[in-house]
Amino acid sequence: MESIKELNERLSDQSPRAILKHALGSYDSIAVSFSGAEDVVLIELAAKLTDNLKVFTLDTGRLHAETYAFIEKVRKHYNIDIEILFPDAAEVEELVSKKGLFSFYEDGHKECCGIRKVNPLRRKLATVDAWITGQRKDQSPGTRNDVPVVQIDDAFSTPEKQLVKFNPLANWTSKDVWDYIRMTEAPYNELHEKGFVSIGCQPCTRAVLPGQHEREGRWWWEEATHKECGLHAGNLITSAK
Repeated sequence: MESIKELNERLSDQSPRAILKHALGSYDSIAVSFSGAEDVVLIELAAKLTDNLKVFTLDTGRLHAETYAFIEKVRKHYNIDIEILFPDAAEVEELVSKKGLFSFYEDGHKECCGIRKVNPLRRKLATVDAWITGQRKDQSPGTRNDVPVVQIDDAFSTPEKQLVKFNPLANWTSKDVWDYIRMTEAPYNELHEKGFVSIGCQPCTRAVLPGQHEREGRWWWEEATHKECGLHAGNLITSAK
């Protein structure tokens, strides 16, 4: 049986469509993680490859109004169900009661992201065998340079189950993504028209100036090499080696 390492070597120079076709054909229990422009490209491609497309997104409770409108636009445009995952209300209530609404400005984003993003994602990923993300190698300095097109997800695998993660756009650039969106007239978040490139929660996202790296608009008060919210925590492990 082909190992994940061998599979990655075989698929590493393949097109995103070919990688998606392999992923969807190999796993019945597989879902696309949706939040931004890259993920719309994945949905645009995957919708043509399967009639059983499973898509989920995280609602942290702190998203921009434009992002909520974007989620609805994508749902209607592709006529698909989008499973919306919410954080545990008791966990959010405890954090806000103890530390207020903006504790991440003082002690870092890890705790808040853990409650609002990572924990709901962990619950979801426990129900699938593989997931598909829009990660690109050039997205984040220090954390995504070595993103493979397919990998074992060490951050969310368990002793009982090995989780596989596909990154079909790993070798694409931001220009590739936006060329494809324009070509297919796929929907996108209106915040992109206001200088936002990498979009997360409203308090932790800002527009960037021309020439700035896209991740400079995320958690700008923290060190650039630590700019992962926990959804791709394995990147930090890899980059530290």
